[in-house]
Amino acid sequence: MRGHIILSHGSDSGPDATKVSALAAVAESLGWSTARPDYREDDARGHAGSIDPRLTRLAAAISASPTPPVLVGSSMGAFVSGLASLEAPVAGLFLLALPTRIPGYPRPFAVRPGVPSFLVHGYADDVCPLDEAVAFARGHAMPALLVQDDHRLGASLPDIEAAFRRFLDMLA
Repeated sequence: MRGHIILSHGSDSGPDATKVSALAAVAESLGWSTARPDYREDDARGHAGSIDPRLTRLAAAISASPTPPVLVGSSMGAFVSGLASLEAPVAGLFLLALPTRIPGYPRPFAVRPGVPSFLVHGYADDVCPLDEAVAFARGHAMPALLVQDDHRLGASLPDIEAAFRRFLDMLA
């Protein structure tokens, strides 16, 4: 086993969502173990209300990991992955469709300095503003893949899978 990866789905989604399922399959084909927490019960609390319960659930998954895990997150999953990196050691962050703030939640998005990170974001994302995500990435010297796609990133899955493979190879 090369390491462990925890994949966090977005709001109004689930652990079997297209992106996290596809990236889990990529990771497993490369010899990584994976886990996909189910945040659907937490998401019933609304966007701002789901963050702290999601963080608690993610912290439990991190503490159960045999080694510092790579965190992969889509949208709300990306937001909580970054915040979780502030509280526990992680090996890397692969962030998709990143919101840099959640209305009604007091903390902005942040990551632990020095954690290898990568951003994927769509030019036509109408949920998470592109300019804010790119400004965050720029301010943290975070490599990014910007694609002609919307928030769901469904049309870009082959490009995302290739970027994820390269990211994991860089960590290995």
